[in-house]
Amino acid sequence: MSTIAPDYEKTDMGTIQIAPEVIAVIAGLAAIEVEGVAGMSGGFAGGIAELLGRKNLAKGVKVDVGQREAAIDVSIVIEYGTRIPEVAGDIQKNVKQAIESMTGLDVVEVNVHIHDVMFKSPEKPAAEEEPAVQRVK
Repeated sequence: MSTIAPDYEKTDMGTIQIAPEVIAVIAGLAAIEVEGVAGMSGGFAGGIAELLGRKNLAKGVKVDVGQREAAIDVSIVIEYGTRIPEVAGDIQKNVKQAIESMTGLDVVEVNVHIHDVMFKSPEKPAAEEEPAVQRVK
């Protein structure tokens, strides 16, 4: 499925088409830059791609695109201690603004799905770290 931005449907030189995957990448990057988002939740296929060393920038994003509008679903992992309604609202604003400004599409929905909470691991102070023990002589 190809998408044509509304302001640029036909030009003197031809048409401009935006792939749904491009919109998903824009949405993923816009969501991950919001403070309080620990990461994206991509499910089984996204996990395998990361194990193989591929960084999937559209991980956790589902896009429905028409000729002039887009609806976005974003699945995230949130940091413990952040206010979920505030973070979700910031994600909605950021994703909508990024897609509309970069593609010209009208974003009608940004649905935010919280799939997990990430706890910060306690960091050991440098003085408490155990010295490396030589196991082989």
